[in-house]
Amino acid sequence: MRWLLLKDLQILRRSPLQAVLLVAYPVLIAVLVGLAVSRGPEKPRVALLNEVPANARVSLSGTKLPSANVQRRICDKVECVHVHSRDEAVAKVESGDVLAALILPEDLVNKINSLSTLSPGTPKVEVLVNESDPLKAGIVDDRIEALLAQANLTLAKRIAAEGGKYLNLVIRGGDLPVLGGGIHILGLQASAHILEAIEPALPNGPLKVALSQVTEFANQAGENLDIAGPLINRLAQPITVEKVAVGGSSPPLETFAIAVAATLTLAFVAVLLVAGSLALEREENAYPRLTRGLVSARALLGEKVLLGVVVGLVVTILMLAGLTIFVPLEWSRFGLWLAAIVVGGASLATAGAALGAAAREVRAVSLLAFMVTLPVAFLSLVPSGTVGQGLYDVIKVITALFPFKPALEAITSALEAGNGGIGGPLLHLAILCIAYAAIARLALRRFTRV
Repeated sequence: MRWLLLKDLQILRRSPLQAVLLVAYPVLIAVLVGLAVSRGPEKPRVALLNEVPANARVSLSGTKLPSANVQRRICDKVECVHVHSRDEAVAKVESGDVLAALILPEDLVNKINSLSTLSPGTPKVEVLVNESDPLKAGIVDDRIEALLAQANLTLAKRIAAEGGKYLNLVIRGGDLPVLGGGIHILGLQASAHILEAIEPALPNGPLKVALSQVTEFANQAGENLDIAGPLINRLAQPITVEKVAVGGSSPPLETFAIAVAATLTLAFVAVLLVAGSLALEREENAYPRLTRGLVSARALLGEKVLLGVVVGLVVTILMLAGLTIFVPLEWSRFGLWLAAIVVGGASLATAGAALGAAAREVRAVSLLAFMVTLPVAFLSLVPSGTVGQGLYDVIKVITALFPFKPALEAITSALEAGNGGIGGPLLHLAILCIAYAAIARLALRRFTRV
């Protein structure tokens, strides 16, 4: 078996272009998929025309509220490209330099202030978007609506907070700052106490009855308006979200992306190398000569699997080491990395051996390996809830029968603690390894037929 392994490694060494393609292509696909999985949409470029005067403030009962920093909050979520006119904003959207343009009109704050008057206006902002691309239009609509909802919520919270302060003054009294000074507000509670103190001194009659009614009103108003403070605060955000994680914990997105990239690399290297190497023995009619007395069919199969595991292990570890430049990994868990990669590589390699034994030519088996590995890999990334339950059950069965998904789960668990146990995926991989080895051993019987 040692000489067979050296022979296969020599074949790789004598074909450097083939070896480079075998390694580089899976790594390239893995990195691209990893980037697609890990990177959420970057900050879109949005042109911003803010025509609102710098000193404009939302007013409540004649008092200007502090700035809500709506522009800063928007620019925290998108990459703001400041423009100086509507025509400039239109030009940037039409040219594709920005995804959209957001225009805050000069009278925006005045219209917001008018909401508390008898003749309220309608505050409006203008969004410019090039809808020639329906995907772009959908992205812009979702992002702008989210930003404006956040801005509305920020203003509502600020107004509710200030409204609560004024309501507290009406109920309990206090000092109201006005024009650098202050006005003392007596408040309903203090007024009721004063009226209650005066009422016994009045003679019985209509005046005392009227004063008693005013006192009762002040007491009732103070008690009932005291409930209105929390109600105003709740109106700003009537529904809150409480997130509860069920069904286990999920790994960080960066860890999952690295696991996807590593598993893809391991899968393509192991499956393609073993399948192609085994098919090459038949294509060159070397299998009958080797098994005639030099080595058994079982030993030949074991050597091919070992070749896939060794090369896959080296390539995957090197790729993980390279990725640590960008994302820190826990090298203290290196032993678990090795276990996941070796067992996953062995299972993938035996699957490759089964494919290699089923095909007659190297070109055919290479195509077959791609046709099986790539779709199953992408199916393994389909999350539950994104497709119908029946279709997802079918996907679960397909991905359970091929080693990619359990290898992904094992490598994900090995990369970071708290992402589920590694024992289950390793057991799954071991069962698949035995099953595919049996299938490959049976298929090798066809190799003796010319």
